[in-house]
Amino acid sequence: MGRGRLRIYLGAAPGVGKTYAMLAEGHRRVERGTDCVVGFVEHHGRPRTEAVLHGLERVPGRPLSDRGAAFSEMDVDGVLARRPAVALVDELAHTNAPGSRNAKRWQDVEELLRAGIDVVSTVNIQHLESLGDVVETITGVRPRETVPDEVVRRADQIELVDMSPQALRRRMAHGNVYRPDKVDAALSHYFRPGNLTALRELALLWVADRADEHLQQYRGEHGIRSTWQARERIVVGLTGGPEGRTLIRRAARMAAKGSGSEVLAVYIARSDGLTSATPKELAVQRTLVEDLGGTFHHVIGDRVPEALLAFARGVNATQIVLGSSRRKAWQYVLGPGVGATVARDSGPDLDVHIVTHEEVARGRGLPGVRSAARLGRTRIAAGWVAGVVLPVLLCALLTHIDTDPGLANDMLLFLALTVAAALLGGLWPALASAASGSLLLNYFFAPPLHRLTVSDPRNIMAIAVFFGVAVAVASVVDLAARRTHQAARLRAESEVLSFLAGSVLRGEAALDALLERVRETFAMESVALLERAGGAEPWTRAGSVGPRPAARPEDADVDMPIGDHMALALSGRVLPAEDRRVLGAFAAQAAVVLDRQRLVGEAEEARRLAEGNRIRTALLAAVSHDLRTPLASIKASVSSLRSDDVDWSEEDRAELLAGIEEGADRLDHLVGNLLDMSRLRTGSVTPLIREVDLDEVVPVALGGVPEDSVLLDVPETLPMVAADPGLLERAVANVVENAVKYSPPGQRVLVAASVLGDRVEVRVVDRGPGVPDEAKERIFAPFQRHGDAPRGAGVGLGLAVARGFAESMDATLAAEDTPGGGLTMVLCLRAATRGRPQEEPGGAEGTRNPERGPTEAGELPARQEAGPR
Repeated sequence: MGRGRLRIYLGAAPGVGKTYAMLAEGHRRVERGTDCVVGFVEHHGRPRTEAVLHGLERVPGRPLSDRGAAFSEMDVDGVLARRPAVALVDELAHTNAPGSRNAKRWQDVEELLRAGIDVVSTVNIQHLESLGDVVETITGVRPRETVPDEVVRRADQIELVDMSPQALRRRMAHGNVYRPDKVDAALSHYFRPGNLTALRELALLWVADRADEHLQQYRGEHGIRSTWQARERIVVGLTGGPEGRTLIRRAARMAAKGSGSEVLAVYIARSDGLTSATPKELAVQRTLVEDLGGTFHHVIGDRVPEALLAFARGVNATQIVLGSSRRKAWQYVLGPGVGATVARDSGPDLDVHIVTHEEVARGRGLPGVRSAARLGRTRIAAGWVAGVVLPVLLCALLTHIDTDPGLANDMLLFLALTVAAALLGGLWPALASAASGSLLLNYFFAPPLHRLTVSDPRNIMAIAVFFGVAVAVASVVDLAARRTHQAARLRAESEVLSFLAGSVLRGEAALDALLERVRETFAMESVALLERAGGAEPWTRAGSVGPRPAARPEDADVDMPIGDHMALALSGRVLPAEDRRVLGAFAAQAAVVLDRQRLVGEAEEARRLAEGNRIRTALLAAVSHDLRTPLASIKASVSSLRSDDVDWSEEDRAELLAGIEEGADRLDHLVGNLLDMSRLRTGSVTPLIREVDLDEVVPVALGGVPEDSVLLDVPETLPMVAADPGLLERAVANVVENAVKYSPPGQRVLVAASVLGDRVEVRVVDRGPGVPDEAKERIFAPFQRHGDAPRGAGVGLGLAVARGFAESMDATLAAEDTPGGGLTMVLCLRAATRGRPQEEPGGAEGTRNPERGPTEAGELPARQEAGPR
């Protein structure tokens, strides 16, 4: 009996329609005459799912109980006894309750598959075991129900059930996924648009990678080496020249015409390190291709066309984009060029695009820094061979031929070898060739033969001219090599100076980054910028990179003075004198960067002083009005009570005393906020962080608001938080008082707490007028009132103090829109202990955890009970 086949419907999130698609597939198979039954499916009260269940045979579940609750799991024995051709089993990652045959539902499915029964199942991307950390980072919820990736990868078919985040949120808002009282909480927590978009991308990429794995496996099994154009991959060949940006943009436009296309920019460098590419230009092109959504690759290869084609075929590319050659017309005698070679050898499976640009036929320009170095060992060795060995071979050849070409032609042949030696090896091999050629001409070809004497004066002149011309050619070639080396060095220096000038213009002020650049440029072990206050003062390090930086200029291998009281000290090797000019530019730039950093610090200090002046001005305004208002009220009430002209009744006295108390409380609140803000501005707030229970602190913070104005929902099961109790109480109190102030009459403010990963959120939800997005940060600034708040409503410090206290405890306070209107303040605190893990939204589709017992169909995790955001 063969193994059954597994088909999985994969979704990005609960509610996308996996169960519905699975049941629809069951109906199609039944209509085709296939024996198909429902092994286990829960409709969770969703009318459409419940409707599509009608007409399908269902195997009764196995009744179980846990902690006094009764529910059912899939009856594996019942399905095996029924032996259908296809079984529909929902929620592959489900954890079975205690007493079940297997711990996980995917193990039940394995039994059915081994029995030869085909299975159609469902799973969410969040339940794949390898993606648990990624999902927790995205959503803040750690998935507890997981299935090994290998179980899903072994499926014979995986079909993605896709739905846009906007469509899924509309389904939820219409009540097609959760009960109406759970919708606001779900939309505000797990089902945020950003969360759903990230999960959808994760699912799409996972399915695409699996499809690519199957394709590569198939190609490998069948020995397929040609390109299959299943997915457009465009390779851009870069030379490091200025035309690279044009090629990248053209490839990006080509990729944009087809969905799923990729752009891969590749630069091929020779294995000997010789390159005509400018590092700065390559860095610009790398940034450009990455900004356009492509990738940059650096490949080593001596033969550029072969390396480029090998890379393209290795990534299963479909197109190659190259630029028209920059070579001059006469340079084509050296070969057809990279573009023509790649087009010729690409074959029918690769399309090659030759793109024109402004640099066509303008020449390749000067060689790069590394290619302009002095002649290498290989060329010098070849020069000595051409200068010493080849003249001897030429002499042997000329002495054994029957016809005598004549002394003039013999000299021309030897002169050609001298020129070749000069071109290959430089001055000394050419001089050796000239000397050996002169001796050989004198001994073997100038009469009298086989003697070092010359009888004809004309021959003496000819040999002398030959030697002079040979020496002149060698000198010219050597001088050209020296000039090329100097030009390359000047070019390298100009690039470094251009970098420094650019960093000045860009305002870069990272001293460590500049010192690191010095260390890399000159291949040093460490670099330190030293300074001292006076000539007799000790040196101090203003900045350093690398191990064991020098403490004094005399301790370094190289020191570059910068003025009278600063120096750049380098350790690692001694630099030649010609490098000190560039080093001096680096040293001057380091001094500029250090001064800029100090000026930035002084500017920040000046900004703080200006901010302090602004706050003092606002404080004077607050004292002149907001503080005087309650004082005036208190003064008037006290004066009235002390007046002998009026006989106050007991009710009047009580009312005046109540006004005095209210004014004093208001004055105390205003002064308290002013003092708190002063403490925050001066940095004198030192929180005492310890483990705190929210259900002990939050109720105390509500003492300043009417009892019927707040609805409190702080579960006792929440983990403790790391906070200062006093600061936490003041922060919560200020936020709640602000929410109550702006809430409409009869609408209570919701104060709820929930767990989100390793953080605990306290959410203060009001149904007031709300705050536009552009003002959500501004309301936390000191002395800010939003909208038409009256002057008597306060000095505008409540939220500023609350955020300051939150940040001092390593917490955050942010404002969000409340679904349906209003504003939600979210105070996010660090959990002191991890606490009980949360249930992921997979429970909304019937997931039950044996540790908590069964969950109601459609139930949300505990943290989503907090109400709308």
